[in-house]
Amino acid sequence: MSTSPIPRAVNALLVLVLMNVESVAAENWPNWRGPSRDGVSTERNLPVEWDTSTNIAWKLKMPAWSGSTPIIWEDRIYLNVAIDDDNIELWSIDRDTGQAIWKRHLSSGNRRLRKQNMSSPSPVTDGQRIWVMTGTGILKSFGRDGHEHWARNLPEDYGAFGLNWGYASSPLLYENALYVQVLHGMRTDEPSYLLRIDSDSGKTVWKVERPTKAVRESPDSYSTPNVVALDDVTEIIVTGGDAVTGHDSETGRERWRVDGLNPTRQRDYRIVASPIVHDGLIYAPTRVRPLLVIEPGGQGDVLNTHVVWETENGPDVPTPVTDGDYFYVINDRGIVFVTDAKTGREVYGPERIRQGTYSASPVLADGKIYVTNEDGITTVLRAGPAFEVLSENDFSDYCLSSPAISEGQLFFRTTKNLYAVGQRRVAAQR
Repeated sequence: MSTSPIPRAVNALLVLVLMNVESVAAENWPNWRGPSRDGVSTERNLPVEWDTSTNIAWKLKMPAWSGSTPIIWEDRIYLNVAIDDDNIELWSIDRDTGQAIWKRHLSSGNRRLRKQNMSSPSPVTDGQRIWVMTGTGILKSFGRDGHEHWARNLPEDYGAFGLNWGYASSPLLYENALYVQVLHGMRTDEPSYLLRIDSDSGKTVWKVERPTKAVRESPDSYSTPNVVALDDVTEIIVTGGDAVTGHDSETGRERWRVDGLNPTRQRDYRIVASPIVHDGLIYAPTRVRPLLVIEPGGQGDVLNTHVVWETENGPDVPTPVTDGDYFYVINDRGIVFVTDAKTGREVYGPERIRQGTYSASPVLADGKIYVTNEDGITTVLRAGPAFEVLSENDFSDYCLSSPAISEGQLFFRTTKNLYAVGQRRVAAQR
């Protein structure tokens, strides 16, 4: 009896399918909170254990600390770097060797304000172009080859920034536009505003003021805007000044507002943690409490109609993360709270991980949560309804920057080094 060639063809097709599945799973990390802007990656088989010499592909010496996250697109890493007491640069790094390909000047005027310097905003990329903001208000666009396409000086155009601890919001890239928020008030009487900037030309498409009832330091926001694409409109989500607002992406018009992030109008409710959008819900942190979960798509004041649930167990600085089933908060002291992401039902917590101060935001991938404290210790937790610490990994160095994940590797930025943890798994086909 002859052997049919069909099984061999089926096997070849299966191999091709598996290769394509692996290629889909291998992701870039194009902005501060990753491919879906929520701190979640679909990567699998990521490292769980490492130290300064074990499971390290390479490390690159850094001139100073920064709150800015490395962003990755295929074979390039981009960093916002404070060089010294004056200058800030954008670096392009070869992700396989850890060596700089080019460095470009962004701004002078770097300075330290408590923890942060003027390199805090993270860059954003679409693979061909890179946009980067500095705390001094310089916004620039570069090509992959390092050629500068355009530059803006926002304080020169619209007035000096007036945040108490310096500007730190990262730009939001969506389709052909950059959305930049300037929410301030502690050190200025000028109004807060939101910009849409054409990503190709650098020209302002619209600028809208964003009013607030907040007082003293509470108008200040260090958060990064997010986006919700609905059937009939795309909304830009902004948090700060005691409120969450949804703006029409085409016009900037404020469609709705939840003025509930500081119900007692305290004077020091500046906001650091950013809004998350996941499975059609907006998770909006404030200065610990209350964290509000909101349905988008309303009109006007929707405090009493669109808040789905809220919790008093929010973070201050680290932005939370969710897989859609569970919502994970790690606060500034390393206390973990987990709730049902849809209902707010308590699942577990408080549980303590390594004692310390936590400023970096957690990331989630492969059923694990990676969270790094300021001492450079990364705790790996198992995601899900039960508290389980899988490992603790110590870089023994000051760290403010959130981790990034791409093609099987984790990237951590400490004061002294940028580390590539694990070995790269290059996608077979993109």
